[in-house]
Amino acid sequence: MYLAKRRGLIAASAFICTAVFSLSARSQEAVSQQPAVGLTDLSLEQLSDVQVTSVSRSAQSVGEAPAAIYVITADDMLRAGARSIPGALRLAPNLQIARLDAASYGISARGFNQSNGTANKLLVLMDGRVVYTPLYSGVFWDEQNALIEDLDRIEVVSGPGGTLWGSNAVNGVINIVSRDAHETTGVLATGGLSDQSQALALRYGARFGDSGAFRVYGLGLRRAVNEPNEWRNIQGGFRADWGDAQDTLTLQGDIYGGESDKLAGQNSDTTISGANVLGRWSRRFSNDADVQVQTYLDRTRRSLSSGISADVDAGAIDAQFNISPVPAHDVVLGAGARMTRDTFKPGPGTSFLDPARKTLHTYYAFAQDTLALTPTLSLIAGLKLEDNSYSGLEYLPSARLAWRASANALVWGAISRAVRTPSRVDTELVNTGILTGGPDFTSEKLVAYELGYRAQPSARFWYSVSTYFNVYDDLRTVEATGPAVFPLEVRNGMHGETYGMEAWGSYALTNWWRLNAGVSLLHKDLKLDADSADITGVGFAGNDPGVQGRLRSLMDVGERTTLDLSMRYVDELPSPQIPSYVAVDARLGYRLSDQLELSVSGYNLDGKHLEFINPSLPPRPSSRSFFLSARWRS
Repeated sequence: MYLAKRRGLIAASAFICTAVFSLSARSQEAVSQQPAVGLTDLSLEQLSDVQVTSVSRSAQSVGEAPAAIYVITADDMLRAGARSIPGALRLAPNLQIARLDAASYGISARGFNQSNGTANKLLVLMDGRVVYTPLYSGVFWDEQNALIEDLDRIEVVSGPGGTLWGSNAVNGVINIVSRDAHETTGVLATGGLSDQSQALALRYGARFGDSGAFRVYGLGLRRAVNEPNEWRNIQGGFRADWGDAQDTLTLQGDIYGGESDKLAGQNSDTTISGANVLGRWSRRFSNDADVQVQTYLDRTRRSLSSGISADVDAGAIDAQFNISPVPAHDVVLGAGARMTRDTFKPGPGTSFLDPARKTLHTYYAFAQDTLALTPTLSLIAGLKLEDNSYSGLEYLPSARLAWRASANALVWGAISRAVRTPSRVDTELVNTGILTGGPDFTSEKLVAYELGYRAQPSARFWYSVSTYFNVYDDLRTVEATGPAVFPLEVRNGMHGETYGMEAWGSYALTNWWRLNAGVSLLHKDLKLDADSADITGVGFAGNDPGVQGRLRSLMDVGERTTLDLSMRYVDELPSPQIPSYVAVDARLGYRLSDQLELSVSGYNLDGKHLEFINPSLPPRPSSRSFFLSARWRS
């Protein structure tokens, strides 16, 4: 076992703490990281001007982005008491977040969330690093950790993003963006505990040379403390940024490990470990031309309680060129490659992959042109060509119209094509006599039609409304191969449509009290193909609520106290059936000084409720808890 138990966690945390404060004592420049932000300091106009990159791969304000995009700001995360990335993502009204156990979540956009936590139609990026696994084209959320205070924002785009981001960006894109190291100088220490969890994190940052800055951090956590499925995790990392008005360079990396003890009847502990390193160089040639090159290496290892273990090594390089060759045209050109190599080892009597080792390649090129047809009307057209080891060449086109109806209102519409490419499980899974992957399994396909409206009719109020109609084909099924039913085979035997609406907005009742609200509606009409012999039914495609709603109240009670309340409603889930519920969270924060803040957060104040059920595991409801925390910065 590579990760120490409780004593090891405490000892490691103490060592990090000593090292960080030793560095602080020798630092000759300990600059305050960021002042506490109040509602009066972050106006709705400023929120509309937040710069995002997920929609066009170049910086633009939220108010100008022709897509259903919701931005979770750094202030949002801190005021909500978010202690993990899935916890922060709960703030996005255009996502379904369902907790499975202490470390696992099902997260999806516009449906197709899987009760075993293997949703596969949502692309997730961390500072441009793709974090989905080729084993099943999804995300292992227990591997995705960060020091929340080091995150600048999370951009959540619902709807396809394949033209710029490639396969698997089918129903949405999550882009997690960390802060530049220049913004995190000084010392930060944060920690807290409850009856269910404990957390400690430390970070030190400083400037170097004429234009450089760096930070190092460490964090440790325990979840579901003293329960059979208790989860322990340790992570550390660094980031360095330097450059000038012409050239900038970023280098960053993380290393982590986590574990949960085996239960009675299981073969081994569940463990994860991994490391990654990323480099990014940008050069600005002029106001109308710049280039960016990014590369990264990523190593992950998982060992499950069944005895299954899997190693995945990934590497990628991506180049992007932004240019305005003639007036009224903004062009984005890019190309890149990604390689993954995995080794899969089965446990006693478990499923396995054949072959046990495989290397996969993806090569791509893309182009997008934003053409100003008139001063208020723009056409954004693009195409991505992507070649992968399973389905060969895929084409991913899109076209968007954006009409600036007034200075504070945007109408937009889009037609896009996206695909979810085959994974190792789809094509090469073997459970002898029961289930095999489909050697002819091809990409799942989507053609999406979207229409949206975003407006800020006054300084106190803004809102966004978007609708969509999605047409799917070649969706995954599990089908009988003969009269005896078994063995089953993974095939493409489902098609259908989904449609829905997403709306959110914010209203400032006063300069110290703001309300945020959001709602999403989803209807699915999926069918099996006429020749399909599927045995699981259309429910196999996802367990999704028809209605979700969120309401959040943010108050600055005086100069030093914040009080934030949130309520979310999730409609019942059909398969497995889970009753609807209302979850209530609250956080009270008090700044003793500019350096020290204390807070108490209450989660699931409504009491116990189930969010998701993995049919192969005992149900694990979310229960009421209170988390006491402190945050100190130099």
